[in-house]
Amino acid sequence: MGNTPDHAHRGHAVLSASSSKQWLHCPPSARLQENLPNQGSVYAAEGTHCHEVTEAKLRSRYFLEDVQQPKDEKYDSPEVESVTDECYEYCVKVIEEMKSSGVEPIVRLEERLDFTNYVPDGFGTGDFIAIGSLPDGRKCLQVVDYKFGRGVLVEADHNSQMMLYALGALNQYGYICDFDVVRMTILQPRLYNFSTFEMTQAELQEWGESIKPTAKLAWEGGGEQVPGDWCQFCRVKPNCQARRAEALERAREEFSDDPDEDEEGLPRMKPPGLIPLMELANSLPVLDRIREWIESVFAYVSSAAINDGVEIPGYKVVEGRSVRTILDKDAVAELLLAEGYTDIWKPKELLNLTELERVVGKKKFAELTEGLVAKPPGKPTFVPESDKRKPMKVVPKIEKTTAEEDFADDE
Repeated sequence: MGNTPDHAHRGHAVLSASSSKQWLHCPPSARLQENLPNQGSVYAAEGTHCHEVTEAKLRSRYFLEDVQQPKDEKYDSPEVESVTDECYEYCVKVIEEMKSSGVEPIVRLEERLDFTNYVPDGFGTGDFIAIGSLPDGRKCLQVVDYKFGRGVLVEADHNSQMMLYALGALNQYGYICDFDVVRMTILQPRLYNFSTFEMTQAELQEWGESIKPTAKLAWEGGGEQVPGDWCQFCRVKPNCQARRAEALERAREEFSDDPDEDEEGLPRMKPPGLIPLMELANSLPVLDRIREWIESVFAYVSSAAINDGVEIPGYKVVEGRSVRTILDKDAVAELLLAEGYTDIWKPKELLNLTELERVVGKKKFAELTEGLVAKPPGKPTFVPESDKRKPMKVVPKIEKTTAEEDFADDE
């Protein structure tokens, strides 16, 4: 039943399964963002940790391996234990259901899946794969994908990422039998989403054949840029020509002033008034699309100024608001207790700095805690030139040559 861990395969293909919604709708997007860093994040790192915890739980039970559950104080919490338990328990249910048919299923965890016969250099990692029979005797291939984010709900129905994973699993295990059903499941415990979609083997392979021309076009960097909800995790969305054109066109359509004309073709003056609530509400979808574009552009330009020292006309980088912090809470508590101050605690922790100053007195507190309170520099902030703060000198950051895999694009 077992196989070896395959974490080393969690790299990025140009036409990855996780970004397939992008390149299937907008073929040029794959090559346009190919050389941009796929920056890791605390959410990506936690997602990786959750995958490893779930894998360890399954290995300990079903593969009789002496696997220690990964520990990381940055991410371990009752919530992480709970969401990984939910994924573990779902996979246990799949295995036990297949066992009830009287045939021991084949189970694979974190396995590299190759679908290059459909997508050039196409590969990905399957979190959980089970091959066996259902209680009614049908031969079944099951592919399960864990998503530990809480940002975007993802459905399994005709999900291209899951179908590519399933095609990769068919390439690997199709020699065993012709499957009656291919079952694909997305587990999003933080969004209470357990979504399953089924196809026949023939239907899945027919879909794989249908995307070959688009995959080839995307591999070659051809086709047209097409904006849509698939832009969300695209790394070139701030400076995408098609996305800007769409946002500006939507704004023109939504806010163009085209008053009614009278019989002679002259503009008819409208009486003063307010826009009805529901008319404003009808604008929300358009406003959301425009807002997303504006935010992505501002983030892109401000990052160039803050991180790379690019000078942007009309703007500057200044030191943001700085917050004082206690460097050693234990030392401060000992000093204040020695001075007779006892009312310095909240339940289980020391009062914050402002509250302590109220108890002790601002001047007295400063004298007692000299060297134990600091005010670090504020974070660089991108602001208009009219801002009264002085510009700060920006030292370009060294570009990272490697990046942790970002599970955000899976979410």
